[in-house]
Amino acid sequence: MRFPENLKYTKDHEWAKVEGNQITVGITDHAQSALGDIVFVELPKVGRTLKAGETFGVVESIKAVSDLYSPVAGKIVAVNEAAVGEPSMLNREPHAGAWLVKMELTDPASVNALMDAGKYSSFVESLK
Repeated sequence: MRFPENLKYTKDHEWAKVEGNQITVGITDHAQSALGDIVFVELPKVGRTLKAGETFGVVESIKAVSDLYSPVAGKIVAVNEAAVGEPSMLNREPHAGAWLVKMELTDPASVNALMDAGKYSSFVESLK
């Protein structure tokens, strides 16, 4: 599995790409692999405000249904309708085109609490 160095990670297997006071959020390669073939994605409406750790959507695969958790507090400013329309893209490109939401951060320093690629990789290894 690969975990891009330019992303931050959560223990709930979401990734976050920090761009100023905005982040882009998706699920990790580990998450999509564990879920198997993803067949359904439900995402929030633009404008919704989330707390860190709050559920913001659902990913359903042929194996399981999994909640999506916000890595930080913020407001949803964009939703990836392409991922909703074609959920299998989360399996093909989890760290690129298959992002889920973009958020405006409530507290930009909160991203410092997220794991870097090395720590996340070690975390995933500890689960085996």
